[in-house]
Amino acid sequence: MIEINNAIKKYYVGMPNELTILKNINLNIKEGEFVSIVGASGSGKSTLMNIIGALDRPTSGTYTLDGISIEDMSQNELSEIRNKKIGFVFQTFNLIPRSTALSNVELPLFYLGIHKEERRKKAVELLELVGMGDRMTHMPNELSGGQKQRVAIARALANDPAIILADEPTGALDTQTGKMVMDIFLKIHREEHKTIILITHNPELAEEAERQITLSDGMITGDFYNSDISRLKREAMGVKA
Repeated sequence: MIEINNAIKKYYVGMPNELTILKNINLNIKEGEFVSIVGASGSGKSTLMNIIGALDRPTSGTYTLDGISIEDMSQNELSEIRNKKIGFVFQTFNLIPRSTALSNVELPLFYLGIHKEERRKKAVELLELVGMGDRMTHMPNELSGGQKQRVAIARALANDPAIILADEPTGALDTQTGKMVMDIFLKIHREEHKTIILITHNPELAEEAERQITLSDGMITGDFYNSDISRLKREAMGVKA
């Protein structure tokens, strides 16, 4: 699904203040994996996320997304890839304030030209999937932080993306609410078989994924599968914690 080879990302190239943020990144993520990318502030997580999400390109090296090489694509081509392949979930929710939860989830389907009845049906199904079936007519200001994030997750699923890319999705939430949001990702992984990439600075959240990648100073310093007793695998087997 994702293949990054020898990727380097620099800013201010050729200038006295040139910065190298990512240093020779090699990364492969298979279809259907639930991967966390963890690291402290300044480790390069956001830069790597931007490259994985086709929001930016490496200065050198290659990146193949679902069989498509992206490093030489135009901005329009990158935009099309993002719209078709990736569902984004951000810390700040990014919901449209004057639209209901249902309308927020419908929006990507509207841009895809999906007929009104079909997109309404799909949006309802997605909101029910994330446990928001009883809140679909509420405005964002009538929802809690955790409810807003669940709506954002439903919206990210609207175009049936190959990858869900979640950037600090629980960063603005308290611990208990953050756990509830993580439960939604686990459910989507288990039931929808989506490839999920979670960017976080929180080691406890990183351990919820089946595979954990650690970044430090722009380099991958750890890449391993979490313990067989992780909550993800217990739940997949139907075993209670």
